[in-house]
Amino acid sequence: MAEDQVIIGLEVHCQLDTKSKLFCGCSTDYRDDGANTHVCPVCLGLPGAMPVLNRRAIEYAMRVAKALNCGVREEAEFSRKNYFYPDLDKAYQITQYDKPLAEGGYLEIESDEGGERKILLTRIHVEEDPGRLVHMGNNERGKYSLVDYNRAGIPLIEIVSEPDMRSPKEARKFLNKLRATLEYLSVFDSEKEGSLRVDANISIRGSERVEVKNITSYKGVEKALTFEIARQKNLIRRGQRVVRETRHFLEAQGSTQASRSKEQEHDYRYFPEPDLRPLHVRSWVDDIILPELPDARRERFIAQYGCSLNHARTLTGELKLANFFEEVVACDPRGLSMLASTWIADTLLGELNYRGMSLDLVDPESVTKLAGLLRNKTITDKSGVEVLRVMLDLRMQGEPAQAPSAIVARLNLGMTKGETGAIASAITEAINENPKALEDYRSGKAGALNFLVGQVMKKTRGRADPVELNRMLAEVLQERGV
Repeated sequence: MAEDQVIIGLEVHCQLDTKSKLFCGCSTDYRDDGANTHVCPVCLGLPGAMPVLNRRAIEYAMRVAKALNCGVREEAEFSRKNYFYPDLDKAYQITQYDKPLAEGGYLEIESDEGGERKILLTRIHVEEDPGRLVHMGNNERGKYSLVDYNRAGIPLIEIVSEPDMRSPKEARKFLNKLRATLEYLSVFDSEKEGSLRVDANISIRGSERVEVKNITSYKGVEKALTFEIARQKNLIRRGQRVVRETRHFLEAQGSTQASRSKEQEHDYRYFPEPDLRPLHVRSWVDDIILPELPDARRERFIAQYGCSLNHARTLTGELKLANFFEEVVACDPRGLSMLASTWIADTLLGELNYRGMSLDLVDPESVTKLAGLLRNKTITDKSGVEVLRVMLDLRMQGEPAQAPSAIVARLNLGMTKGETGAIASAITEAINENPKALEDYRSGKAGALNFLVGQVMKKTRGRADPVELNRMLAEVLQERGV
């Protein structure tokens, strides 16, 4: 092992999108209601209350296990994990310990070195979510905390990886791929707050393992790991020892903070849950029919639509985006697919990210019409970007949508086909205004030509036909002896 090799393993807690909780009939759809309104004696852990297992939660968990190539155990068993924390109303959590639902498995990601590689999994087990602490005050932890038990009892699966990741970037890729797989399986709603939480275990060159708990965003995982790697390397560089401990991620500061010493397994005093019988559900696996998953859809996009590998990977990395792309190209799969894949994966996503805007606000039909204008050479790529920006800005402002063709007409963005006089005039102005670019081109600097093309496009507001522009510019330069 390299002297400073980073070793990362993740424990991913994912809320299953069931209508009721894991051991009672309370609704899981509580987020718009008041605190402690979706509770009952079972999920509050009152004396004498008996848990009744939610079959749908087990079916969802087995769907995930099959998709991640895990082996389902012949016998699984629920246990009590005993510890005290304010959001744990019973002072124990019903989870699975030495007999989890599924073991082994893997998930393929794009490695830092390029190509695909497998991240091995240790286990998948089912457990109940604890409640939620609401920190009141101005700082990260608050002056005091309130407890909301609406979340207590919501079904979770915990997906535990082997320590197979070697960088924060790989950890984020793993989470993105896992999130996409869960969405394709229709067992998970990534839009719900707190639906996916991560505990990261990290060590360097065999030093003590440190756990960073309850990271609640994908970017947060990368930030927390990056900080923790730097912290541990600095300790080692100064000859100090990395202490085995649990740390808390402070997202606002982008740092981790010691919270308590790391518990050992015996601290939790696990024992079989006496009110629930062991699970014998391995026979269900054969009846589970999986949908098309991200890897299969990526390969289909390459074969069916001619997408590049990178564009196919981007488009299938989120179920919503993959469905959006197929809606856009539905009227002309082969004619629009190459153009649409580039525009959606690069231009549209870039504009949405810049605005912090959701894809839900974009109409696929409008993007189809815009792609048609680009394909038919009605507008240039530069004008297409301008049209797209107007479309998105109208949606953000709550204004009535306008057809791309109407925006082109209103802003006079149509390509200047046959208007050689206007292009010639712009070429002359660009050359006269930029004599240095002309000298650079004469001395063999190829970038100077691109600069002049850009200046002409600016003068024509991006409306010049690129083919006609390059032909005419080459003729003018030749006439000037360049």
